[in-house]
Amino acid sequence: MTPTDTSVSGRVVLITGASRGLGREMALALAAAGARLAITGATLSPALAATRDELGGDTIAEAADVTDPSAAARVVARTLAKFGRIDMLINNAGVGMRLISETFNTRPTRFWEADPEAWRRIVDTNVNGPFEMTRAVVPQMLAQGGGKIVNISTSDQTMVRRGYAPYGPTKAFLEAASRVWAEDLRGTGIDVNVLLPGGAADTDLLPPAPDKKGADGNLLSPQVMRAPILWLASGASDGITGARFIARLWGPDGPGAARDDSGAKPRIM
Repeated sequence: MTPTDTSVSGRVVLITGASRGLGREMALALAAAGARLAITGATLSPALAATRDELGGDTIAEAADVTDPSAAARVVARTLAKFGRIDMLINNAGVGMRLISETFNTRPTRFWEADPEAWRRIVDTNVNGPFEMTRAVVPQMLAQGGGKIVNISTSDQTMVRRGYAPYGPTKAFLEAASRVWAEDLRGTGIDVNVLLPGGAADTDLLPPAPDKKGADGNLLSPQVMRAPILWLASGASDGITGARFIARLWGPDGPGAARDDSGAKPRIM
């Protein structure tokens, strides 16, 4: 691929948490553009099976707990056995605040009121999950001379919003870790970047309601992720690493104002 090539045809992409929401939309966009996909869900649920069937072709769908090193290794091994390479890992699997409270977006739960087991599960999935998946895939990317890792994050305000612990802080960690990983991998041909919707999206992270909306009163369509992920999967993004992209601000000709990493560290305050 040339640096201006926006084709993703034939590229092998592994997406965690792709049974619904943002992961599903990114998978559908990539499949329509000719990518070959491996998708995961926490369980082999009807939603995961339905997404696999909708994607069609030779899509792999695996039930995998991303926090389990053996499960991460198994998914990577099966993808390599099927396709021979992995060009992109999208760390999308995550657990939100509904595990703490079904009313978190209307009646905030103070951090000391959170159930410790729910707290641990959110932190484990959102922090250790991306680490385990990335750790499993990087050796193959190093061997093949390159690859792309995209970590799905959230808005700055959510990271420090009242009543959003531990979900918000786990994404702050992920963004900081993404910068470290990008530096650790600099010069290897493996790019590490962050992508976020840019506001609350209409996914299962929010409780169902007739007037479903985010803390800012708005609600984005999950389709907002489609154009950015296609660009990040393509040769057009080759060599761009340690960057942060806001999908809501994506322009018709590429990232433009959507790139938001001018500071020396993630801007979360």
